Amino acid sequence: MSKPLKGVILAGGLGTRLKPLTNITNKHLLPVYDQPMIFHPLRKMVEAGIDEIMLVTGGNNAGDFLRLLGDGRSFGIRRLQYTYQKGEGGIAEALGLAEEFCEGHPLLVFLGDNLVFDSLQPFVRQYHQHSRGGMILLKAVENLSAYGVPQFKGERIIKIVEKPKAPPSPYAVIGVYFYDAQVFKIIKTLKPSRRGELEITDVNNHYIRRRQMQYGILQGHWADAGESIDSWFEANVMLQRERRLKK
Repeated sequence: MSKPLKGVILAGGLGTRLKPLTNITNKHLLPVYDQPMIFHPLRKMVEAGIDEIMLVTGGNNAGDFLRLLGDGRSFGIRRLQYTYQKGEGGIAEALGLAEEFCEGHPLLVFLGDNLVFDSLQPFVRQYHQHSRGGMILLKAVENLSAYGVPQFKGERIIKIVEKPKAPPSPYAVIGVYFYDAQVFKIIKTLKPSRRGELEITDVNNHYIRRRQMQYGILQGHWADAGESIDSWFEANVMLQRERRLKK
């Protein structure tokens, strides 16, 4: 029997795309309709059966997460830990801070500004069928030039191209990733990109070169609440509609 997944939520960064809203707070603490943005990934993980979660944050408002979330038990989390990323070293560097917490377990990584309306349970089951390598979630979107985009050969992903001018497929790599514990060894081999960060796309392409990368495709709504002020506003509208449909 494979080890249970642990959860890692990445909620650092300066949120420069959401200024001036982020002049006084971390973007993941901004409201999305009726709740702080950070509530969404926490609840999606708990719904998927994950009750051990690490929150990686940074900047000047890191203490506000502890005041808001406490020990996480009100969300159904058995163990909520926090760690702090100094500076802007990139998503992969932030993930690397969770190595000790993960203790050799596979992990579900969630970028904290993603709103996913599909259940994650089918993807968790899909990943557990193999429990090695990685798995990324994809979504067909229009503004592909803002994201990593997979290139396919038949049904297999052969490469992820970051922010392409000529997208090789209609899918964006959204900010939800499954990895085995080998991800931390991979991160230690990475070199900073031109912008001085350790890139999560380089991690994914490493798994792809090993032929150890699966993927799942979202069918429901998805929103990137951190890509721009417009995308944050659209996420608010989308969540409001979702709430009304459930009433």
